[in-house]
Amino acid sequence: MSDKVLSMIGLAAKAGKLVSGEFSVETAIKKGKAYLVVCAADASEASKKSYRDAGAFYHVPVYVYGTKESLGKFSGKEYRSAAAVTDEGFAKAIMKLLDHQHTI
Repeated sequence: MSDKVLSMIGLAAKAGKLVSGEFSVETAIKKGKAYLVVCAADASEASKKSYRDAGAFYHVPVYVYGTKESLGKFSGKEYRSAAAVTDEGFAKAIMKLLDHQHTI
């Protein structure tokens, strides 16, 4: 399962429909450009709370998935604690794969 989720994140990144890094993700959420936020399981509790709170306020689903290393690798960067999908189609496809998990 993880390969499919991370592969979709990678495809979104290659299509230019993914932003990663704390500032970019928060900006995308606040500007209404984020359709989905994926937060690494090994991100700090403060980071998870920050994304959870912003997601709740701006009505953006937030999932915990993968590690900082795997999110970074598939988004084409180094370590990333979170990534935001800025395309509704990619977001829906990734959420469908994550459906069995709970949002944070």
